[in-house]
Amino acid sequence: MSVGLYGDLAVVSGTCHPELAAAVCEYLRVNPTPMMVKKFPNENIFVRLEQSVRAMDVFLIQPLGSPVNDMVMELLITLDAIRRDSAGRITAVVPYYAYGRTDKKDQPRVPITARLLADLITVAGAERFLTIDLHAGQIQGFFTIPNDELTARYLLVDYLRSHNLHRNAVIVSPDIGGVRRARNFAEDLNIPLAIIEKRRTPDGERTEFYNLIGQVEGRTCIMVDDEIDTGGTLCHASEFLKAHGATNVLAVATHPVFSASAPERLAAAPIDRVIVTNTLPIAAAKRERLGDKLIEISVASLLGEAIRRIHQGISVGAMYQHV
Repeated sequence: MSVGLYGDLAVVSGTCHPELAAAVCEYLRVNPTPMMVKKFPNENIFVRLEQSVRAMDVFLIQPLGSPVNDMVMELLITLDAIRRDSAGRITAVVPYYAYGRTDKKDQPRVPITARLLADLITVAGAERFLTIDLHAGQIQGFFTIPNDELTARYLLVDYLRSHNLHRNAVIVSPDIGGVRRARNFAEDLNIPLAIIEKRRTPDGERTEFYNLIGQVEGRTCIMVDDEIDTGGTLCHASEFLKAHGATNVLAVATHPVFSASAPERLAAAPIDRVIVTNTLPIAAAKRERLGDKLIEISVASLLGEAIRRIHQGISVGAMYQHV
């Protein structure tokens, strides 16, 4: 790797997803900077870099997975450690951005936590921010530092196309809010789009399905979302689609959050495949529950290429010009 505008390239990995960081380092042909992370008996997190990154172009890879609040604090503390070691530039690489759903005041007396987290990352020392498929595009505007939002859509589309899963298929948005995302998939695959009208109960705990816009009878339905959290929406939507004549149902998402009993729900639902990326680690027990339904696609080359381009000062957007 050549020397960039901000010194030699260095990649630091948090503890959330070291396997992804190792794959990114393999793509870049660099060794990860060794780091020690421990938690004291009082639950305080301590971080120490085992190698100097002074005057280097540092990329810290840390998705905000479970336990989320520990991973957030570890990210902030590590950013501070890197800054105090006089790094040339610091880029926070956060493949999955937690608290992304709290991006607006949708009721009285509530926070906008996605903005708060952006401020914390900046104050901690990040000078650039790199992520994949934010829950809402406006979160980019919460950062006062340069930021790049990558998309895993092309990786997912390539998988669907290469395995002929788009034949006689329709893309389905499981709610109105995800129509733009679903429309992009439909345009990439040149197949129809359907939309489910979903409404949440007043307590926000359950969802109810009312109408289906589009034709799904006799087709493979490819449900598209940015993340799979508890899996409730996708599981209920799959039953709704089956009741309307769908032959097969696939669930496609970038981020496999898989909280609570999501793997059990997805395994029991009439969903043939759950296709996700590895922006977050998936525990072995959850993999076992999902079995052959689970398909995982690596984003290591996507992140690695973006890091290479940022380091060398060339366009990140040009990555997608061949599509």
